[in-house]
Amino acid sequence: MHRLFTALQLKKLLIQKALGDTYTGTITPLQEKESNLPNNLNALKELCNNCFLCELSKSRKRVVFGKGNPKSDVVFVGEAPGATEDSMGEPFVGRAGELLTNMIERVLERPRSSVYISNIVKCRPPNNRTPTPKEALTCRPYIIKEIEIIKPKLIVALGSTAFRYLTNDNTPISKARGHFFTYNNIQVLPTYHPSYLLRNPSAKRDAYNDMLKIKKFLTQI
Repeated sequence: MHRLFTALQLKKLLIQKALGDTYTGTITPLQEKESNLPNNLNALKELCNNCFLCELSKSRKRVVFGKGNPKSDVVFVGEAPGATEDSMGEPFVGRAGELLTNMIERVLERPRSSVYISNIVKCRPPNNRTPTPKEALTCRPYIIKEIEIIKPKLIVALGSTAFRYLTNDNTPISKARGHFFTYNNIQVLPTYHPSYLLRNPSAKRDAYNDMLKIKKFLTQI
């Protein structure tokens, strides 16, 4: 319990340092490796389940930690849990999750269980709004640590929030999608979030082409 408290307090100080008293919206990269977060997914999940560092902890039903193959060569990162995820405590289990599963299984031709799926923010923002910069930066060390533990060859950033907080790049997702970027020597390919595709079916063709690029990349590594 003392280690948990110490880690939470240190993480909070790092967040406050990153945000500063005059935060303007520019992302300041955090020194996640200095935060002494656990090097084990189960321990990290336990820490996350006991996190109360931002306002989202007051309205959540459950913390939604990442799930999937801890040795996956690809990690899918979304924005934040929705209502279904908040109720079940698992990422991408609502309508958007069904679409993501279809994309993985039909285009990549591999079971969903073979990949790892998580979010930038682990608690549902009220009314499914976009996480604030403070909320995203507060939670960001968790996904960074997940990635550090899993060591994937590719990160698929689902939507603008995931792309921005992974790469510190504000390029609109409509222009960034389908192109490769780099995070800590790991390739990052952004594409549309499945929720966006449900609202904009015409964008599914672009997302399909992005998934083909992902498939090609994974077959060549």
